[in-house]
Amino acid sequence: MFEVIFQFENGQQTQISAQEGANLLELARSANVAIDAPCSGNGSCGKCRVKLLSGQLDCLPTSHISPEEQAEGWRLACGCRVAGDVTVLVPDIASAYQSRMKTADLSSGEEIAIFEKLMADVTAAGVAFDNDFASVELTMDAPTLDDTMPDNERITRALQAALGVETVEIVFDAMARLAQVLREGNFHVWAAGLRQGGTFRLLDVTAQPAPLCAAAIDIGTTTVSAVLTDLKTGRLLAKASSGNGQIRYGADVINRIIEQGKAGGRKKLQKAVVDETLNPLLKVMCRSAGVGPERVLRLAVASNTTMNHLLVGVDADPVRMEPYIPSFFRWQGLQARDLRLAANGSADVILAPNIGSYVGGDITAGAMASLLWDRDEFTLFIDLGTNGELVFGNRDFMMSCACSAGPAFEGGDISCGMRATDGAIEAVTIDKDTMEPTFDIIGEAGQKPVGLCGSGIIDMISELFRCGIISAKGQFVREGRRIARDAHGTGRYILAFADESATGREVSLDEVDIDSFIRAKGAIFSAIDTMLKSLDMDVSVLEHVLVAGGIGSGINMKNAVNIGMFPDIDLEKYEYIGNSSLAGAYAMALSPEAEEKTYALAANMTYLELSTYPGYMDSFVAACFLPHTDTSLFPSSRQEV
Repeated sequence: MFEVIFQFENGQQTQISAQEGANLLELARSANVAIDAPCSGNGSCGKCRVKLLSGQLDCLPTSHISPEEQAEGWRLACGCRVAGDVTVLVPDIASAYQSRMKTADLSSGEEIAIFEKLMADVTAAGVAFDNDFASVELTMDAPTLDDTMPDNERITRALQAALGVETVEIVFDAMARLAQVLREGNFHVWAAGLRQGGTFRLLDVTAQPAPLCAAAIDIGTTTVSAVLTDLKTGRLLAKASSGNGQIRYGADVINRIIEQGKAGGRKKLQKAVVDETLNPLLKVMCRSAGVGPERVLRLAVASNTTMNHLLVGVDADPVRMEPYIPSFFRWQGLQARDLRLAANGSADVILAPNIGSYVGGDITAGAMASLLWDRDEFTLFIDLGTNGELVFGNRDFMMSCACSAGPAFEGGDISCGMRATDGAIEAVTIDKDTMEPTFDIIGEAGQKPVGLCGSGIIDMISELFRCGIISAKGQFVREGRRIARDAHGTGRYILAFADESATGREVSLDEVDIDSFIRAKGAIFSAIDTMLKSLDMDVSVLEHVLVAGGIGSGINMKNAVNIGMFPDIDLEKYEYIGNSSLAGAYAMALSPEAEEKTYALAANMTYLELSTYPGYMDSFVAACFLPHTDTSLFPSSRQEV
């Protein structure tokens, strides 16, 4: 056995014993060391860089590491096997995908106003924002030698008198704490629970008044976001987000499905999302709100079909295998204790319903929050995350589909791609004459660039095409200081030279990257085109285009049209609506009517399976040019002369 030490830039380290020949990336995963591996270790992405500090590794050759970097000690973890005691440096950028947990500042009121507006809009559309949760203050006589009534009967009688109910059910968690809390409060307590007809279900009891809470969670393939809210008022109490811990098993759902199919895989993937992601988020939000996790009495989760399966620990393999039948579309009856969530054990966990293998609860929840179902005009809803999902329709009908855009919109499959976190270039302009760039970087002033996030990639490709630097096929056709070519003649545009970046490596976009992104944007447009054609329509019918998802906030809509990703229609018809999946989960957490409305939307939404639809592949191939092989579809996007 050999000793393997993973050393981090902050000075901390993790040590693990390993047998000779053990794969370094797999060892990191087993030791819970976060190393970015979008391709799940097949050697194609080049993101799992580590630096050999001492010891012996047997490593496969790779084009992702230059001879100079090789001499400095850089290796790809996925291609290295242990050959002796070894110490490797895991740079911060290697785990940049799993960003530190972030809590939102609610003091400005902007975040609160967003959810208050949603509640008002959904209410105006006829969905009531109320529920049957209740909190009641109780004062009881303390037991004596002459009054030996047990605690459960004492509080049951008090609740019956206060609420006029016939039956009181006390859940285990409340019963376990009852004796202590009653005596802490000198038999003056606050009881929280759910009233259903003539029955009150006691979920929690406290010696001091505390809000009844609900949690809404959006489990994205890359990022997880959550809010904690007051169950009775809808007031936002806390908001937080973090990277999805599962991402070290691959950037896309297919790699994760493959990983969960291995021995012990389902447990690993579930642990990564529950123990490493959701529970820390719930705990930090509860601390921020000044409440205990036991006060979270209801949770709503919106996530794609695969994430739903991995969350509950159900085999997800059928999701990716023809005929693409998941284990469930709708699952009711889950409680927090079933998933070991940091909440009241008896709290119901509401899963937004799936409608297909690749159109899940994040889209049904998003469609509910978008109010597409309450519009007369034809509206297109686009959710851009690790993949692309679409819903088209109005109050009369809705059709949905998903396209295999891959992780390009989150920076995956791009050599210098990254999530939209500190150091990411999010906006780019290029001078047509000098070919010099100007860009905006996420983070504090003076931050050096680390890589490109999705919105920055869209801008860069649009600018390269507008300036005539690349052709419609994405190949470099101009030369200059910013354009370099490798030994095979493959061109790249250098946004930041090595001495200008935060990593000491240049930030650039090459022809392979551009080709990957052209295919991703082609998947989006061809999905829109195919879905409309299936209804004997075209883009001229679109009155509104609602863009949601993490990438949407930074998208320059004009540039997205210029590269042929979105239809060439009036830009005023485009609207960014934020994290609609989280918004929908928030509505479901607070309102049983919103929950039922989401179920109804899912049941009545037609799902179009693009992979089996005639003509889809022809449409996709036609869209894999800038902006499209049929330039008449993009009159405003023609390259400047």
